Amino acid sequence: MTCTGWVTAEMTRSMNTLLNRVAWLIATGGGTGLSPIAPGTVGSAAALGIYYLLPISGNSLAFFFLIAAATAMGVWATGAISTLNNPDPGKAVWDEFTGMWITCLLLPKEALWLGAAFLLFRLLDILKPWPAKKLERLHGGFGIMFDDVLVAVYGAAFLNAVRFGLLQFTNV
Repeated sequence: MTCTGWVTAEMTRSMNTLLNRVAWLIATGGGTGLSPIAPGTVGSAAALGIYYLLPISGNSLAFFFLIAAATAMGVWATGAISTLNNPDPGKAVWDEFTGMWITCLLLPKEALWLGAAFLLFRLLDILKPWPAKKLERLHGGFGIMFDDVLVAVYGAAFLNAVRFGLLQFTNV
């Protein structure tokens, strides 16, 4: 083997190791997925806290871009840590991060709405109403991410319908 071939192989191994570590860090929500109790709930709470601290609103273009990027990264990262024996590892909570942010779409950053978003997302994520449960069967990161994406869309639609209804009722 030439020196150039060795360097290339060594660089490839190093890059794979680095990418695996980055995937693990993203997939576990910065380690929140390692919580011994309710890692999905801990990840959702962390995501809500991050969103609350971000200087963007629920209806900003930046928030939509964040969600799109988080979804794409999540498919890759959660797929990288899933295995045949454990296709949806409990420590993979990036789907909760993304789902929590989607549930907050268009809502004001107020304690009542954020609390409602948190509770509703957790309930929907646990119940997995149709057809979200079927999406879990998708391969790798797609199955991990898109059931939560769908229940988050349900949650956002419900909360925004309630909010719109309340606005109509109070403006009569």
